[in-house]
Amino acid sequence: MLLKRITKLADERESDSLSVQLRKKRFGLFTSLMASVPTPINLIDVGGTVGIWEREWFSQGQTSEINILILNQKKIQTTHPQVKSMVGDATNMQEFQDREFDVVFSNSVIEHVGDYEAQRRMANEVCRIGKRYFLQTPNRYFPIEPHLLFPFFQFLPLAIQVWLVMNFDLGWCKKIADKQEAISFVQSIQLLSKQELTDLFPNAKLFEEKVFGFTKSFIVYDGWENLDETTKL
Repeated sequence: MLLKRITKLADERESDSLSVQLRKKRFGLFTSLMASVPTPINLIDVGGTVGIWEREWFSQGQTSEINILILNQKKIQTTHPQVKSMVGDATNMQEFQDREFDVVFSNSVIEHVGDYEAQRRMANEVCRIGKRYFLQTPNRYFPIEPHLLFPFFQFLPLAIQVWLVMNFDLGWCKKIADKQEAISFVQSIQLLSKQELTDLFPNAKLFEEKVFGFTKSFIVYDGWENLDETTKL
């Protein structure tokens, strides 16, 4: 039930206009980096969905020889010949060899894998299995919590957070009647600060996605050739 709720939030967030604008800019940066990768490209999307690739890659006329594997906690249905899906754990990807993938991609996932040690395990695995990686996650210190769209929700005591999600529809989340489910849902979102993220990915380049002067989310990436330090989103 919790996984279904998180997946539903991710799917509905895709339709939000601001998120769409940021996603398009994000994929602009990603596409420019991908231009330096020799084909054929073997890419894994950790925790992703098919929709983002259909909208932002294949529908945009990208014709690169690319094979995409989506790793998620549930099987993702796909009919695209270049996209496959498998069930797995982002914090333990031992089924893959070191540097098996040309590119590791992950969008708004690392904040859902558990506590900071679980996030560190995911970060280590991302760096291990890929020659390159590109990972995005919301900023803990953005004033509006990105899943529930409630000001400073992430800084409230757990009891108040649980009371709020049990009594109100917040953001894309309908109120949760069951208290234990509400607790699990609240605890399933562990947003990262800039310092925490750079500690997880000490060798990465970092971009900050801005909204009205505030950093809404971060992108970390590494392993790409000809990095342009002046590139802006």
